[in-house]
Amino acid sequence: MACRFWLPTRVECGAGLSERTGEFLVEYGIRKALVVTDAGIIRAGLLKPVADSLDGSGIRYEVYDKVEPNPSAETIMEGLELLKASGCDAVVAVGGGSSIDAGKGIAIMARNRGNILDYEGVGRIPNPGLPCIAIPTTAGTGSEVTASTIVTNRSISFKAAVISPHLFPRLAILDPLLTLNLPQALTAATGMDALTHAIESYISKAANPASQALALSAMRMIAGNIDRAYFAGTDLHSRERMLVASMMAGAAFAQSRLGNVHAISHTLGGIFDIPHGIANAVLLPYVMKFNLPACPERMAEIAEALGCGTAGLAPAEAAHLAVRAVREMNRRLGIPDTIRELGVDLARLDKMVEDSMRSGNVLVNPRLTAAHDIRRIIECAYRGDMDL
Repeated sequence: MACRFWLPTRVECGAGLSERTGEFLVEYGIRKALVVTDAGIIRAGLLKPVADSLDGSGIRYEVYDKVEPNPSAETIMEGLELLKASGCDAVVAVGGGSSIDAGKGIAIMARNRGNILDYEGVGRIPNPGLPCIAIPTTAGTGSEVTASTIVTNRSISFKAAVISPHLFPRLAILDPLLTLNLPQALTAATGMDALTHAIESYISKAANPASQALALSAMRMIAGNIDRAYFAGTDLHSRERMLVASMMAGAAFAQSRLGNVHAISHTLGGIFDIPHGIANAVLLPYVMKFNLPACPERMAEIAEALGCGTAGLAPAEAAHLAVRAVREMNRRLGIPDTIRELGVDLARLDKMVEDSMRSGNVLVNPRLTAAHDIRRIIECAYRGDMDL
């Protein structure tokens, strides 16, 4: 069995670790950093422990806080100009997946020519970038340990995937204290984003034993902690477990890629500017149902990981329990049943199908997928029809 596994990112996890960011940068010999974040992170006070730590360690820094949801190529290139003008030798990305993806993009473009969109696809970046330190404030994207960044091409309303081992951050700092005050809706969307990563990675055609072990562990951890994180909010143990599960799911899909959920959700983000996590959450049960005939045994294992009673059931029967469990989880967390409720307009259906089929994730989806299949999934997810 041929297998390749990348996990070069150092991970440090623990309550309050963001207060030691400066120590870690000193260890790496970094003198001046570009802190990449968004205005909401600053308003929420989440940047303060990082900034105080940099000040205390004598690390100079500039702050770029213009990252938007589904960050654009223009945002990354604007951040790059600030990095160059201020003489920074590293990037510290603080925030959710958008800030971390933008930070990774800025760091890589510091040592590569042209526009970030020139490197859409897999393995096209020639040179390593500047060191990137990722500090997630949500438990969902896993971007702090992945080899990809997702960039919106505004000119064609398309989310492009740039994938290269050069994009792995140097260090990920997981501090659950930064996630304690997440709004319930964001806890739900990011948590289901992490679950989507774990499930799609586990059933991917490109999965390997190492990625599957990480994905399965992440599923179990999410199933056991997402309700408490959502309903209790300030429970530190569940918040930390969700943060670790998100990282593990990210490490898993960094090896295996994803599937049709992400092919479609990236399209919805590009066309309708729908937040990535909530799009994944709504689409996940529909795509799972579509994939059932191709991987019933793996779906049965997912059902067991999610806490379903599968003893004595044939794999095909147990597999249906996994789909049901995800739908029930979505409803407990207040997530809509349909993409219509997210603002999707079927008048753009042809473009949605075309852009989804452009994604490399379709190629590793466990069930062979043609354009008419993507059309059917989108239509069913719009109507709330599980008859796939």
